[in-house]
Amino acid sequence: MKAEDIMTREVIVVQADWEIGKAVDILLSNHINGVPVVDENGDLKGIICQSDLIFQQKQVSLPPILTFLDGIIPLSSSKRLEKEFKKIAATTVKQAMVHDPVTVEPDTPISRVAALMVEKHFHTIPVVDKQNKFKLVGIIGKEDVLKTLVVEEKK
Repeated sequence: MKAEDIMTREVIVVQADWEIGKAVDILLSNHINGVPVVDENGDLKGIICQSDLIFQQKQVSLPPILTFLDGIIPLSSSKRLEKEFKKIAATTVKQAMVHDPVTVEPDTPISRVAALMVEKHFHTIPVVDKQNKFKLVGIIGKEDVLKTLVVEEKK
């Protein structure tokens, strides 16, 4: 089996300039974990998942610091901290989404899709056209992969 055999072809999408609340409403009302972010041409720009939105409820732990001769030396990346603050303060989909998400193509074997979900902790994977890596043609969620097990059991 391949991605095209189990993917949902009529994909629910959001746009980057939408408010976070609208994306949350779409995720909850459709009982889905993630939704692709597309531009006005339907090209994939990112993905926003429940975990990205739950991140906003996280408390940021301040990085450990070292003081030396009245100087303060951070012991972790200030870029990582800045990224966390931006994500927590996000008000639009663009600010909270994952840019450049991992994608698969229609002919990707289901075993590869399952491996990505397990190894990378992905719950939703966009399927893009082989010729145009930004053209969204479908989406695969955990339930889509699980359904293949039921079909195999019935055989």
